[in-house]
Amino acid sequence: MKSIRSDPFREGGDRYIPIMSRHPHHENPNPTSAEVHAHAAAARARKRAEAEEIGIDEDFIAQLVESFYARIREDALLGPIFTARIADWPAHLDRMKGFWRSILHNSGEFAGNPMARHLAIPGLEEMHFAHWLELFYATLHELERQPAATRLVGARARMIADSLLTGIAMRKAGIGGARAGAGLPHV
Repeated sequence: MKSIRSDPFREGGDRYIPIMSRHPHHENPNPTSAEVHAHAAAARARKRAEAEEIGIDEDFIAQLVESFYARIREDALLGPIFTARIADWPAHLDRMKGFWRSILHNSGEFAGNPMARHLAIPGLEEMHFAHWLELFYATLHELERQPAATRLVGARARMIADSLLTGIAMRKAGIGGARAGAGLPHV
């Protein structure tokens, strides 16, 4: 990838703002469908290779999902919420493995609407998402292969929890809920 300038940042007052990287297809304002698909496939392969380089492979994702949801099922706060909605745990675990491969490997295999699913659960609040993250982080630390992997996966989990909580809060309070997840814990 090449940048617009040799300096990858532009001045923005007292801070530097990153300049958007230029991809080869940006030079062609009308890429063919094949070029677009090739670029997307290369980006997916690059993201997967970067994740696998720090130990985030399919086996790790499977182990993370299995261990985390075993912890969830035993949890006094979250267990009943999940149990009331999930009748087929093996199917749910397979779906969550696909979800996390999509998030961490950019596999593109997950099709669903997590926001709609979470909006349909009455009474979800920050404490639920914070607790979910605490259980997730505990699982990550238990399975840790490399600290970089823990940080990356933990950051993605927090981003997801923040997004879901913010969506729920905005539905209730409008724009006033826009930063509902600001207080969620970090890995």
